[in-house]
Amino acid sequence: MSRDWCGVTPQGIRLAVHIVPNASKSEIIGVLEDALKIRLQAQAIEGKANEALIRFVADVLNVPKNAVRLTHGHAARRKLLEVACDLSVDTVRSRLQSFAQNR
Repeated sequence: MSRDWCGVTPQGIRLAVHIVPNASKSEIIGVLEDALKIRLQAQAIEGKANEALIRFVADVLNVPKNAVRLTHGHAARRKLLEVACDLSVDTVRSRLQSFAQNR
């Protein structure tokens, strides 16, 4: 059984993401296996892609940038994020997936 890409933690919401850096624009592609696939218009050097990921997710979810924290996968394409927010899992999932469909 694969783990869901969006779940609840004591701090808020956990997101499993798969990053593709150096894209022509930042966008959400959709769910790939057990992670949300995101293309980022940032290079994977000196933490630029991680910073862009945090900023992008915060913008899409309409939460402060400091509410999004990278917890695992700092140097990998597969990453885990925690979003400290009062949003429900369904709301987060809906916002991220509708963003993917509207781009």
